Amino acid sequence: MLRYLPFLLVLALMIYAFIDCLNTPEEEVRGLPKVVWIIIILLFGEVLVGPVVWLLAGKNRAGGGAGGGRQAGPQRWVAPDDNPDFLKSLNKDGKDAGAPEDGTAARDATDAGGGRAEEPPKDVTDPTGEEKGPRAD
Repeated sequence: MLRYLPFLLVLALMIYAFIDCLNTPEEEVRGLPKVVWIIIILLFGEVLVGPVVWLLAGKNRAGGGAGGGRQAGPQRWVAPDDNPDFLKSLNKDGKDAGAPEDGTAARDATDAGGGRAEEPPKDVTDPTGEEKGPRAD
């Protein structure tokens, strides 16, 4: 079984480089056209030249500098709770944007869960301390 390991590792590297080349946008390919890189990977894959050359020189890679880490690009991923655009898109009253205004979707959801609707909160206050909403005394 161990005698097949080098062959499998070379095959895995060749497949990885081939798929990486196919998924790379044309703008990020360096040196040669993308089709030529694919041919190089397939022709010289058995001797590791094609995949290694592709991984080292064929693609613009972020964070490949001497700093040793990924550098923040212009489009950095931001979690939804930190993303101001996402927070602006939420309704202020917390309702779904696609939900009907009469509240039938909320009734349908509670009826499907056992037929018992939740009671409204007894005392609702906003962060400024003013009371809002229904209040049962």
